[in-house]
Amino acid sequence: MTSRPASPSTLRSVPWYMALGQRIATLWVVKMIGTALGITGFFFLYFWVMHNPPSEPTVMPLTPLDHWVGVSDDAMLLYGSLWFYISLPSALARDKAELWACARDAAIMATVGLVVFWFFPTTVPVFPVDWANYPALQFLKATDVGGNAFPSLHVAFAVLTTVMLGRQLRSVRAPGWTHAVNVLWSLGIVYSTLATRQHVLIDVLGGMLLAGVVSWAGTARSGLVWREA
Repeated sequence: MTSRPASPSTLRSVPWYMALGQRIATLWVVKMIGTALGITGFFFLYFWVMHNPPSEPTVMPLTPLDHWVGVSDDAMLLYGSLWFYISLPSALARDKAELWACARDAAIMATVGLVVFWFFPTTVPVFPVDWANYPALQFLKATDVGGNAFPSLHVAFAVLTTVMLGRQLRSVRAPGWTHAVNVLWSLGIVYSTLATRQHVLIDVLGGMLLAGVVSWAGTARSGLVWREA
């Protein structure tokens, strides 16, 4: 006897956490390898552009908010958590089409950011901070010298991830607290870019604008279809 395919009502009855689990199990090897290669390739290009600017980088100006946000060693945890956070939309992609949409939008945003860095190199000011008092940040400052400031791709990736992950959570009817965690995590990452002195407010606003444009373009594009689980 041939079994009938599951009806939409049956699919909708699957608990949201099981639906997310099914998404994670789909194409998990491709997702894992693709995410690792994508992040590695981005870092290579990012640091090459930062260390080989075609002209003298412009120092980004400070705003009152930059003076108001204090330096925090603890913010390093939030700052570093971006690289796990951005892997979630790909990990939760339902199928190849959705996975491709995630990769495509991330690649477009990274490309735009790197092009801006190349033609308009920028850096954050030299802050009067004794980094020896902030062990976690001292390591960050030794590896990332504060170049490629505007727009903040750290912020851009966080915001784009929030939008993508929000769609996926809605598609499986996840409870409200998961959406709150998603937004708060993103806001924490945005805050960390200021608290670690890796970016200033203008960089943050530029990153938000970039993510907003890419997200809007991806949503408007007819090929981007976020199917319900």
